[in-house]
Amino acid sequence: MDDDQNQIPVLDLRQLKVLSALGRGARGVVFLVQDESSNGDLFALKTILRASIKKNVKKTDIIGNESKQIFFEQEVLRLSQHPLLPKLRGVVSTENIVGYAIDYCPGRDLNCLRKRQTERMFSDDIIRFYAAELVIALEYLHGLGIVYRDLKPENVMIQENGHLMLVDFDLSTKLSPKPPCEARSPKTTPSLSPTTSESSTNNKNRFSFFSNCCRPAIPAEDSVHPTAESVDNSVSEPNCEPRHSFSKSNSFVGTEEYVAPEMLQGNGHDFSVDWWCLGVVLHEMLYGKTPFKGINRKETFYQILSKTAEVVGEPTPLRDLIRKLLVKDPKQRISTTEIKGHDFFRGVDWEGLLQISRPPFVPGTSDEDVDVDGMDVNKIDIEAFVQGVFQVDDSDVQIREKEHDNAFLPF
Repeated sequence: MDDDQNQIPVLDLRQLKVLSALGRGARGVVFLVQDESSNGDLFALKTILRASIKKNVKKTDIIGNESKQIFFEQEVLRLSQHPLLPKLRGVVSTENIVGYAIDYCPGRDLNCLRKRQTERMFSDDIIRFYAAELVIALEYLHGLGIVYRDLKPENVMIQENGHLMLVDFDLSTKLSPKPPCEARSPKTTPSLSPTTSESSTNNKNRFSFFSNCCRPAIPAEDSVHPTAESVDNSVSEPNCEPRHSFSKSNSFVGTEEYVAPEMLQGNGHDFSVDWWCLGVVLHEMLYGKTPFKGINRKETFYQILSKTAEVVGEPTPLRDLIRKLLVKDPKQRISTTEIKGHDFFRGVDWEGLLQISRPPFVPGTSDEDVDVDGMDVNKIDIEAFVQGVFQVDDSDVQIREKEHDNAFLPF
């Protein structure tokens, strides 16, 4: 990668016109902004409060520097070169916030699109297209040694051309890459420093229009297992049987309905957690609901560990794939190679998929409208807004951490 490609523009907040507030994640607020210093380019600007970074520094942090975790996501975006992943368009840095900008996706997310469908479910053909693109995106990340760990419809955006974009690498981490026959890397594979993105902030949901925009991820403070990365130096079998990775993580992150059983068990997890998440997403796309959701987090986790997913209806390749993805033992779970060769994807042109000019849904101009509950978003002060969402005093954080600890005692 040459020096020009490494030069990421520094954005001036005074030149960014806020068009809407798109949502709130585990530790950031995302705005739709227009860069008035350029040709009026539209960006999705993710912002993080600096105070929340300092507040979550742990004495036992194995990398010793919380900023390495916060900027891991930016490092992924800067180095990844794939049409289904965001490109880093600029960064912001002030005394109060840090952040970055990526291209705006006018089609919103996959969950919004599902809710537009008849009976809020997708047909098998539409699922096949989106599932295949997710497989391609995850395969690329695994080739870089990145396990994504937070696959859910809210993190899958619809680009202007109708193809998917996988966003939000807050909970991703770096493991040793898969062998070449397991995950095909691009011709030039960028290298990422072995850092992690483990921590996240406990936040108050103080603005009503964020309340239903996403299912919040589980932050590291909610962990029932150590957040340190545990490296296993074992090597894959000579025939590259894709059930083993070079390293494992013992951290506990994700979104509760999508968390893999091995993560709950705390015995270490690898790239296969992403295939479990894909199984949950496919189940949701087919049936309109996730397979293990309980009345509370404890019941949800219990069902993930003990319940067999209900895949009702006549036998079909899609239902068979979902069952094989939702195998609780990661060593027996279907692998990348087996997924791409499964009957459900029979006839898929993996090499030409990204060149399809008419995906199932191509956003129109009306899809760019964002409801912000009548707020005059043009008067939003980005720094003040982010501070209002994430400013939590120390006593509140301590209370929340104690509540989280108690919540997991039955396990």
